Amino acid sequence: MKSGFRKSLLIVMLLWQVLLLAGCDYFVSEQQAHVPFYNRDSRGRADTIGKLGTQSISIPAGVIDGWARYIGDPGDFADPKIKAKYQRPPESYDLPIESFGFLYRITDGDIYTSFRQTEEDYRRDNETLIPYGKPFPWADVIIYGEYDAAAPLNFNFTVQNEFKLAKEITYFDYIQQEQPLYGLTVYRANNGINPETGEPWKSDANAKDILLKKDQAGNIKTYIDCQFTQHINICNHMFYSDKWHIRVLIGYNRVYLPQWQEMESNIINILDSWRVSPEGRLLGKQIGKA
Repeated sequence: MKSGFRKSLLIVMLLWQVLLLAGCDYFVSEQQAHVPFYNRDSRGRADTIGKLGTQSISIPAGVIDGWARYIGDPGDFADPKIKAKYQRPPESYDLPIESFGFLYRITDGDIYTSFRQTEEDYRRDNETLIPYGKPFPWADVIIYGEYDAAAPLNFNFTVQNEFKLAKEITYFDYIQQEQPLYGLTVYRANNGINPETGEPWKSDANAKDILLKKDQAGNIKTYIDCQFTQHINICNHMFYSDKWHIRVLIGYNRVYLPQWQEMESNIINILDSWRVSPEGRLLGKQIGKA
């Protein structure tokens, strides 16, 4: 009797374990069904995924400077209570990315990635160039997704407003220069002259040069302003991409201004290398992958 009871109990326990395992497999399968395919680097780090403007992308791990912000995410200074309650939708290749940033090397078109040679290069350049006032070959890049179909992908109003505010607030008249510079139309505050001294501007952050590039329809697609205040020679360079529906901001040393077109082309090439199919399969070789 005892032997028969033990056998019956053993059979019941085995059946119970089988049912538990089956249930676990079902649960895992259900969970995995909601997790998208992730591309990973050689260290197993998962890419950052989403939709940037019109394209689904997979950004290599270690590339993003900070983190990617998705549409709807609370701002950095939002009420902590709002942040605590916010639940981002599940990650997918259709989740709209609002913005993210990375470091671009102007001299060869490469980008910074942690645990890659470029990390050592960036550290070395910081230590050997910046303290000695030498041009720093790295540019800060921020990409913004544009999702308002009614908003024009140009800087027409931005420039118009910039000139208006300069006249009303700082009393500068921006005057177009006769000769283009590197294919850009150049505007200088009061023709590049400080009205108080009659000499060229030397130290006024408001008296930046403005450089523009229009498309065939006359819309301003590239807008660059360059400062030359004392030892600051920085250009803030923005451009729109119609293909991607994005706005790109690049900050770099003015010495690299002649390469503005190459920068725009290379940055779009970088983004193109991150494009994926709806299922997350890469369409090309990722630039910046470790």
